[in-house]
Amino acid sequence: MSNDAIRLRSVTRRYGAGGTSVTALDEVSLAFPKGTFTAVMGPSGSGKSTLLQCAAGLDRPTSGSVTVGGTELTGLSETGLTLLRRERIGFVFQAFNLLPSLTAEQNVSLPLRLAGRRPERARVREVLEQVGIGDRARHRPAEMSGGQQQRVALARALITRPDVLFGDEPTGALDSRTGREVLTLLRGTVDRDGRTIVMVTHDPVAASYADRVVFLVDGRVHGELAGASAEDVAARMTGLEAAPC
Repeated sequence: MSNDAIRLRSVTRRYGAGGTSVTALDEVSLAFPKGTFTAVMGPSGSGKSTLLQCAAGLDRPTSGSVTVGGTELTGLSETGLTLLRRERIGFVFQAFNLLPSLTAEQNVSLPLRLAGRRPERARVREVLEQVGIGDRARHRPAEMSGGQQQRVALARALITRPDVLFGDEPTGALDSRTGREVLTLLRGTVDRDGRTIVMVTHDPVAASYADRVVFLVDGRVHGELAGASAEDVAARMTGLEAAPC
């Protein structure tokens, strides 16, 4: 059995055709071990979001393969990909994407309802307590702060007990203190629950919460750092952005 939650092998993603085509990912090979927290960084246009989308089964590579928990995504139908994402993958984005007419507990239980499963109220409350907003279960998004809404979004991602949690700038819309609180929660799901997290971020402080930071430049892996401080990450990013194309 592989110890990798996700593995990318020679993944290339091109958009367009002919002379106008753009290569967003160029022969990327990466492994994300189970129970680890990886941050993905790089200059604007380096392919970070494309990497996340291909790894999560939201986009199909032009060539190469993506394996999630031993399941090869290349051969899956759209229905198969939808089921895999629903059952084994969680998402947290910069935009909270909560339904304004639903309470926190209703938003959290939504993925289960969409999957045709009856949400257990105790489980919903447990996850809300886990992210520190058990007392906000009956509040709607407009009655909560941005940090509280992102905690609801995190609870919604965790309700299905996903193998992998993907974050796309999950603290990008939060102030620094609230962002650190959410990052501490993410770190805790790795350390306490053995969750695997892959997070795209532009923030060196956010990246410092990860076990390792993978850097992309022009769609290619350009090294990584393990156990790095925010200062180390910032210095590496400054070097990448200053390097000649």
